[in-house]
Amino acid sequence: MTRPAWDDYFLQIARTVATRATCPRASVGCVLTREHRILTTGYNGAPRGVSHCLEAGCLVVHDHCQRAVHAEANAIVQGALHGVGLSGATAYCTHEPCVNCSKLLISAGVVRIVYEVAYPDAIAAELLAEAGVTVEHVPAPAVTLA
Repeated sequence: MTRPAWDDYFLQIARTVATRATCPRASVGCVLTREHRILTTGYNGAPRGVSHCLEAGCLVVHDHCQRAVHAEANAIVQGALHGVGLSGATAYCTHEPCVNCSKLLISAGVVRIVYEVAYPDAIAAELLAEAGVTVEHVPAPAVTLA
């Protein structure tokens, strides 16, 4: 048995976190780490006290669900709620962060983002580069059918 590399390990955890997502439009997970330790996790779902998309349906405006909070934002909120500083963290995301989540990750002090599924956004890429955040695409492992 071969131990997975750290990036593969944390991306697998992000995929597991994504299974908790409550917006049927996408199951997204995020794991924030520092020095090979998990700081927080987040998945896309409704804010606390608000009905989830699975219960009440999505609120779609301009092709985006307004009911769901993105996984990266939820991971940052968990840090704020529990007093966990995120400066110097790496974000492992099942999907490439959108521009809004990219801005939040930059402001939270995240220095590296590793993602599996591309969601290209030129403005997000520009802001991340300007902020000096390293961004790496690691494609999801191929699924083999038995």
